[in-house]
Amino acid sequence: MTNFENFYNDLLSLAQNHEKKNNPIKIENDLDNEIIKIFGEKITALARAKNGLNDVSELSITTAEHHPYWNLLYNSSEIANLVLEKWQDKLTNENLKEIEWAIKEINQALQKIKNTN
Repeated sequence: MTNFENFYNDLLSLAQNHEKKNNPIKIENDLDNEIIKIFGEKITALARAKNGLNDVSELSITTAEHHPYWNLLYNSSEIANLVLEKWQDKLTNENLKEIEWAIKEINQALQKIKNTN
């Protein structure tokens, strides 16, 4: 068992102690990639989606133009961020223009990828 797996098992014990005190905690893991996510009882699907998208956005920003798929990921995540921000609201005309611009960027990036293959 690795140190990370030991930590995960300790974390599960801690979570069980909190559940006994009526403080439910949800834990998800991807032990192969050494990832653990902890959610409180009030987490919503929208909050989880925003949180997960933050990781995608971070990857698209940190890779910058060093990866041929960067522009696809970046503009897709920008659209998704905008949609999630407006999930309980209406998309404005300005929002729709931003989405259209990002779609054009995605199409240009896609053509560039096609041309290099």
